[in-house]
Amino acid sequence: MSDGILVTADGAVFRGRSVGAEGIATGEAVFNTSMTGYQEILTDPSYAGQVVVMTAPHQGNYGVTDADAQRPTSAVAGFVVRSLSRRHSNWRAEGSLAAYLRHQGVVALADVDTRRLTRHIRERGAMPVALGVGTTEAEVTEAAASAPGMEGQDLATGVATREPYRVAATTDRIGSVVAIDLGMKRDIVDRLTERGLDVTVVPPSYTADDILALSPDGVFVSNGPGDPEPLVGATAALAGVLGKVPVFGICLGHQVLGRALGAATYKLPFGHHGGNHPVRRLGDGKVEITAHNHGFAVDLWSLTEGGPPPREGLVTADLLPGEVETRFGRAIPTHQNLNDGTLEGLRCLDVPAFSVQYHPEAAPGPRDSVHLFDVFVSLMGLADARQR
Repeated sequence: MSDGILVTADGAVFRGRSVGAEGIATGEAVFNTSMTGYQEILTDPSYAGQVVVMTAPHQGNYGVTDADAQRPTSAVAGFVVRSLSRRHSNWRAEGSLAAYLRHQGVVALADVDTRRLTRHIRERGAMPVALGVGTTEAEVTEAAASAPGMEGQDLATGVATREPYRVAATTDRIGSVVAIDLGMKRDIVDRLTERGLDVTVVPPSYTADDILALSPDGVFVSNGPGDPEPLVGATAALAGVLGKVPVFGICLGHQVLGRALGAATYKLPFGHHGGNHPVRRLGDGKVEITAHNHGFAVDLWSLTEGGPPPREGLVTADLLPGEVETRFGRAIPTHQNLNDGTLEGLRCLDVPAFSVQYHPEAAPGPRDSVHLFDVFVSLMGLADARQR
């Protein structure tokens, strides 16, 4: 294995050992706190344009299998770990993580001081970096300095489907859903089809008229990478279907729904990435452990004349506004991140629509929030059909 190097946009240097492809890769460095699920992370389109730094030190111990891939090809810009297992052991394994990274053409480093790198990102924020293998430090440093930031980038269009396609229900059919693909994972489609829903996946270029012409029982807006602000087409399409058909959005889809309602979005310092984020349900106070991958958030305070109070101590519900008035009537926050107090979910009171900032399909991650797909079924009025 050859030596490799990672250089941040602000000039910090981290050295490691190549465990993937050769060349130079650039992207925004983010740290992921998941203990397992590296293959789902590698193939999650939400990570397009990002160099993923795993905080759990040991990676690759159970190998890889096609059954875990969220799409056929890797989505990450680069991959960084502390320690890569020399051998894997699992009855499902079809190969090693290192071989997978090389086959997928991912520039990846092991033996990196990921603790120091994570602290660097936490203290200074997510930033562009460059990974280099088989090149000079000067070339990697130049690439890091010239790499673009995440703000203003429409990355969703590049990873979304270009043509619509249909996936049939895998159990007794109860209805149909149009899923706007902003970078959708395979397991999300599975969570819908296993509930008796035919799913028509459409590109983000579809208009409201295009979507409504399919006569769906509901519209699902998927996860995806990048900044929601440039997605003016998808935002307008969603605004055009609100009030006409029930809507459920997750991750980037949550942010697009927020913008369709008239709220602003903003860049988080280092985002939420991992399968162990605590989220409080504001309705009953219960806490769910959830899977995240996003660098932006919805600001419901932008729909008010005030702003959040200063945080003192633990996260409290008053860090979010109460009921707010939107372009489509009233809306309320429903979920809150217990690490930083940011909005994790919202529900419209005058039109049938709700969203969450995290990944309820949990691939990878816990399954605490998978029930939200059943909430969507109920919102579409299909729960009785499902029980028959």
